[in-house]
This record gives sequence, C-alpha cells and structure tokens, in this order.
Amino acid sequence: MTATQKTMQANNTPTIGSAGAGHFEDPPFAHSLFGETRWAWLWLILRVYVGWEWVSAGWGKLGNPAWTGSQAGTAMTGFVNGALQKASGSHPDVQGWYAWFLNTLVLPNAAAWSYLIAWGELLVGVALILGLFTGLAAFFGSFMNMNYLLAGTVSTNPILFVIATWLVLAWKTAGWWGLDRWILPYVGSHFRPAYVERRAGQSAER
Repeated sequence: MTATQKTMQANNTPTIGSAGAGHFEDPPFAHSLFGETRWAWLWLILRVYVGWEWVSAGWGKLGNPAWTGSQAGTAMTGFVNGALQKASGSHPDVQGWYAWFLNTLVLPNAAAWSYLIAWGELLVGVALILGLFTGLAAFFGSFMNMNYLLAGTVSTNPILFVIATWLVLAWKTAGWWGLDRWILPYVGSHFRPAYVERRAGQSAER
C-alpha cells in the first residue's frame, strides 16, 4: 500500500485496490438514523401508522363479499376495468405494458387476485404493527403501493410508499420495539441486539 493510500484510508476516504473494489462509509446521519436504536421510537410510529392503514384496508376487503365472499372478483374486475380506461390518450395514467398485465393476467383471474390482495394487505399490516420481519413486510407493502400507483390510483399510496421505503432502509432497527428484537437473531440475521446497543451507547458517550 502506498503512502497516499494509507493517508486516504486513515481519513476514511474510499481507496481502490488492485481488483478495483472500494469501500464507502455511510454519512454519520444516515448511519445513526438507519442503524442506531435511539431512533427506534420514530420507526415505531411510522410502521404502526402504515401497518394500521394496511390492516384497515385488508380487513375491509375480507368482510366484503365483492372481494372475498360469494361475489369475489366483482370489485377487482371493476378496479381493473377502471384502470384500463386510463390507458388511452397521449399521456395515459396507466402505461401500456401494465395495462397488458392487468388485461391478460389479472382480469381473467380476478377472484384469485381479490383473495391475494385482501390477505396480503392484512398480513403486511399485522407484521408492521407487531414489528415482525419489518423490512420484508415494508418491502411487500411498497410493492403493493407501486402496483396501485401503476394502476392509476393515487390516494395515500405515494405517502405509504415513501414511508415503506424508509422502513426497508431501517430494517435493522425499525422492529426494535417489536418482535424483530428477539426473532431476527434466531433466523440467521447478522443483526445482534447487544451489538447495536453497545454501538449506540458508544455514540452517546462521544
């Protein structure tokens, strides 16, 4: 290692090795916000809010016969047809490729998609409220938000999508005040509560 590389390494400046690989440190604020448990209270508030929105939406669909009852698929068919109407014009709200997906894969199987969406919304919401596999639940929640947006439905989807993205980034600590605090270490995660607590304590001492 040259003297220049040693100086750059000492200053936490990215260095390029013989293989062209380098290491970049996260900004202190991002490291603290997404990786220290002292911010867990913020993620608790955000995830419970998003979780409640999903639980309310999913529970309403499970109790609606047009979604999961004797008329399952009726509401889904209406939703898809409404989205397909937004796929025309010079600046359509629904892109052609997504309209093809809705018309070819969703509309013929509207009843199955109705059950999948209703249960998906409910399970994502419950997982977020309990802090169970928070990062994974937030990812699936953001995926549903993205699909609703692609179908031309705005509502609260942009807000929920942004918060869910933050929760994914903060997956290590977003479920600290929840079941993740005990479950993640037992499923092979690199997350260790004692380690995070020690790092947070060291940061506080500084």
